[in-house]
Amino acid sequence: MVEAEVIMKKKNEEERGGKRRWGWAAIGAVLMVLVAISITSKYTKNPNSCQCAQDSRKYTGIVEDCCCDYETVDSINGAVLHPLLQELVTTPFFRYFKVKLWCDCPFWPDDGMCKLRDCSVCECPETEFPEPFKKPSQYALPSDDLKCQEGKPEAAVDRTLDSKAFRGWMEVDNPWTNDDETDNSEMTYVNLLLNPERYTGYTGPSARRIWDAVYSENCPQYASGESCQEKKVLYKLISGLHSSISIHIASDYLLDEAKSLWGKNLDLMYDRVLRYPDRVRNLYFTYLFVLRAVTKAKNYLEQAEYETGNHDEDLKAQSLIRQLLYNPKLQAACPLPFDEAKLWQGQSGPELKQQIQKQFRNISALMDCVGCEKCRLWGKLQVLGLGTALKILFSVDGHSQSNQPLQLQRNEVIALVNLLNRLSESIKFVQEVSPSIEKKMDGLLSEPIAEEFSSWRRIWEAVGGFWLKKPQL
Repeated sequence: MVEAEVIMKKKNEEERGGKRRWGWAAIGAVLMVLVAISITSKYTKNPNSCQCAQDSRKYTGIVEDCCCDYETVDSINGAVLHPLLQELVTTPFFRYFKVKLWCDCPFWPDDGMCKLRDCSVCECPETEFPEPFKKPSQYALPSDDLKCQEGKPEAAVDRTLDSKAFRGWMEVDNPWTNDDETDNSEMTYVNLLLNPERYTGYTGPSARRIWDAVYSENCPQYASGESCQEKKVLYKLISGLHSSISIHIASDYLLDEAKSLWGKNLDLMYDRVLRYPDRVRNLYFTYLFVLRAVTKAKNYLEQAEYETGNHDEDLKAQSLIRQLLYNPKLQAACPLPFDEAKLWQGQSGPELKQQIQKQFRNISALMDCVGCEKCRLWGKLQVLGLGTALKILFSVDGHSQSNQPLQLQRNEVIALVNLLNRLSESIKFVQEVSPSIEKKMDGLLSEPIAEEFSSWRRIWEAVGGFWLKKPQL
């Protein structure tokens, strides 16, 4: 009898133990499902978010507000425009830019600080830049003559330029930009090849204030109060330019100051540009906008004089210009990159154009507030290039050129072509590195999910691991 009671008691305890194990297993299974749901919902709150993110990175179809698609831009840029522009900007005519570097900020006291020597600009001595830029002369400039003074913040500005600086070129101010381009006494020549656009250490509140002020120069509104259509274009141009500048900073970055090691900072590229699809789209828009300006001014650019005194190099520059303007692949694939005729319509058109022109002049004036000399150089050049594109597209009626003939000065042409080259480089760089960067970021995104599952698994195993074991009865 006693033995029977013992057996029965043992059997009851085993049944209770089995029920407890099954209970723990059930609870563990339920909690793991809840954890899985929680983690899944954390990374896929929107059921379409993954698909949207993937599609947004492909950049297919027509570039918004333009007449060309992303695939064509990538193809034409890589095969035609980029190689031509890379060669063109190294010729003596497009190598030297006349710029007013020493200016007081008209909006606030200059407090910009630059921690690297690379902030300073290497100015050209009078003996280096082409004689025809100063005065008519038969002296030639060797194609490889790139000697220049050591760039220092206190370097004296060359003020010896002759009033006949541009033989065969008009000297007229650009209504879209702030600088007095005819004031030679305040300007100096800079060799762009020796002053590349790159990381300079110019960061912090001073640099951020520049861009904040640039973006605050918004397009005005119509009298009725609705936002003007042109506001979108102006913003996209500034955003696209900003993206291109950020890309060049990231592509030529000081990785190790102690070792003076320069290279690509792909993380910065992603954080500043590639993680924001609208910034990449605006880059493509700005590229097509500037390309349209170049192609619209082809008659003027083809007939212009590209004289520096170096006959062979000057012929090369003229030949490359013609190849750029009349390339059959470009004309067949994207004959009209941007249609400017759709803007400035209605009775408010002329007044609105003057208002936006004033806004862009303010943006141009902000370049004098940049605390880094080399950043100021490239800011002024690219804003002048963009202002020149605006001048070509919106200051001259393409159907009545005899009444309003296009007039460009040499510095505007240099800025326009160099800006197109910078945008072309940015487009090519995005096309080349985007897949690898996106693959890397996708890998980083999946790691936290796996780690979180692993952490919960270890927690439950530490509790006893009952949910993993089959109960034995």
